[in-house]
Amino acid sequence: MLDRTSSRDHSPILVSFSGLDGAGKSTQIENLQQFAHSRGLQTKLLAFWDDVVVLTRYREGFVHKIYGSEKGIGAPGRPVHRRDKNVRKWYLSIIRHGLYLLDAINLVRVVSAARRSGADLIIMDRYIYDELANLPLTRLLTRAFIRLVSAFVPQPDVAYLLDADPEVARNRKPEYPLEFLQTSRSAYFDLAGLLRNMTIIPPLPLSEAKREVENALAVAMSQKLKRTEAHLDTAQVT
Repeated sequence: MLDRTSSRDHSPILVSFSGLDGAGKSTQIENLQQFAHSRGLQTKLLAFWDDVVVLTRYREGFVHKIYGSEKGIGAPGRPVHRRDKNVRKWYLSIIRHGLYLLDAINLVRVVSAARRSGADLIIMDRYIYDELANLPLTRLLTRAFIRLVSAFVPQPDVAYLLDADPEVARNRKPEYPLEFLQTSRSAYFDLAGLLRNMTIIPPLPLSEAKREVENALAVAMSQKLKRTEAHLDTAQVT
């Protein structure tokens, strides 16, 4: 059962959505909010780039000025040519490790504040995982870095990874070259294998994908409620 009665006695559920641009994150987030609201749950939506990432103005300005990245979000019939996370330079990889560490530290603060907001469900539009997937995952030092970051950031109760065919995703949001999207899709799966905490939603028809997302949330809330009840029972005994 998923309702406010079953969630009010424990900390908020934290869920995150990750995946390629054009994988359908916005649609699934909107659906999940409606699903939660229909059951009396209060939600809080956070956008990783807007609410967590540090120095956003300077980071955007850098890629626009140095690499000529176009602004805006690509849409069918109105493509843009982004040059930011798809630019692969050795020095950018070093810089990204440092910036992503700062983002991870700030993520701890942002989620902590959100947990005090009174919401039952905190939804993250993208997460630190989307940044980590953009690092050179084959390198041992990078993998150690990812384990370090994963060890201290808040662990989502459900970390959704929305899979998508790169060609379909690019048709929805024509921002990055197809080759980059193909590489990114593989990187997400490599990261999921490394972290072992991501719930992969395959590229299903919308209604089926929506049901998979809802079911994963219901299971997570049920499991968290059981853990809370067991903790309370133990506390009463001691």
